[in-house]
Amino acid sequence: MKIVIAGAGEVGTHLALKLSREDMQDITLIDPDAKLLERFAHAELLTVPGDPLDAQHLKSISIAETDLFISVMPDELANIFACSLASSLGAKETIARINNHRYFSNEYARFLETLGVKSLIYPEELAAEEINTTLNNPWARLYIELFNGNIVLVGVKVRHGAPILGKKLVELPQKTDKRFHIVAIKRGEETLIPSGQTIIEHGDIVFFTALGNDVDEIRQLAGKENVEVKNVVIMGASSIAMRTVEKSSPQIKFTIIEREKKRISEISDHLPSNVKIFHGDGRDPSLLVEAGLDNAQVFVALTENSETNVLACLAAKRYNVFKTIAKEENIDYIPLAERLDIGTIINKKLIAAGHIYRALLGKDTSTLKCLTIANADVAEIVARSGSPIIGKAVKDLNLPKGITLGGMVRNGVPKMIDGNTVIEPYDLVVVFCNNIPMSRIKALFEE
Repeated sequence: MKIVIAGAGEVGTHLALKLSREDMQDITLIDPDAKLLERFAHAELLTVPGDPLDAQHLKSISIAETDLFISVMPDELANIFACSLASSLGAKETIARINNHRYFSNEYARFLETLGVKSLIYPEELAAEEINTTLNNPWARLYIELFNGNIVLVGVKVRHGAPILGKKLVELPQKTDKRFHIVAIKRGEETLIPSGQTIIEHGDIVFFTALGNDVDEIRQLAGKENVEVKNVVIMGASSIAMRTVEKSSPQIKFTIIEREKKRISEISDHLPSNVKIFHGDGRDPSLLVEAGLDNAQVFVALTENSETNVLACLAAKRYNVFKTIAKEENIDYIPLAERLDIGTIINKKLIAAGHIYRALLGKDTSTLKCLTIANADVAEIVARSGSPIIGKAVKDLNLPKGITLGGMVRNGVPKMIDGNTVIEPYDLVVVFCNNIPMSRIKALFEE
């Protein structure tokens, strides 16, 4: 598969490196700044100094033979134009990064499609959705709804006192029918695909798949309190913060702390009645008290400085905030943020990668998420007739190490998967994979 990425910024860089590790992918990264491309001297990809808005430059990298063109430059209009140009020159699929949710409206969507822009990605919007999901489930480190909520992937940090602590997986209590499945365990820096004999230890982040109606059973087994979020303090009036507020329940009261007066003047007239805004530094203890942090259940740090976000969350924990959320754009710092016990970590690069990776698995994949707190992905995939995944009990499939099947939907009915389950054609399957190329997963589900 030939893939061209336009833009060697943070998102483009992460995508290029991640995709270059895939089997059977031909990756080209194009950017006008040759110095940015020097970082890829030892990567398995082609770097081309050039303008993605120049037809001759696109032709020089065989754009007519491109299966997927991804434009993630800083300017959204440049991304739209680049995708339109690439499509007109023969690129089969295009994805443009945008910075405004208005482009998702029907009017814009129809117009952009006529221009050859096949798909849009707005990482800030996706990040806001993740934050709102966390506000609804603050006891979980990770909460992803699959198949319209019929199956849920939940990541929970297990501590002393949890009912499941010190038990083997085979010893965990379940109802008569299997209601949940532990697909992975993050232990320190390592992500494990466990067996029935794996023992859950203090500090483990345990990833469960469960039927949507049985999530509360997981919460109780993990020893987590069910806290209702009524008050949230956000540091940084970023676009993610604005989208979080707009998409949240009006019953939640938000306080936003912002350092820049210019930004405050830009947004003040557009804030709903459940939002207050304070001018100042969110790391200032007196300001945090004035903003009501001692009465808040959740603190969210969304400034453009990752270190500031982590430090602010640490400060917020002294006020007994139940949940902290930090935007951390430096992937190398994520393990440190975990060790400092930041509740949930938001990373736009990983969010964008999951959305774009879905294109690699094709039309039979409705969701793919790159997990921030583990070197792993979770996907919803249709099992095609004649594919290697069907017709045998799961225990007899000899799945590659690092892959586990977390659940499925058959004829509209969600079910858990165990070793005796036989996947049938057109089952919708949840696949959890740890450090596995997308091409290997795709091969399991295609004819």
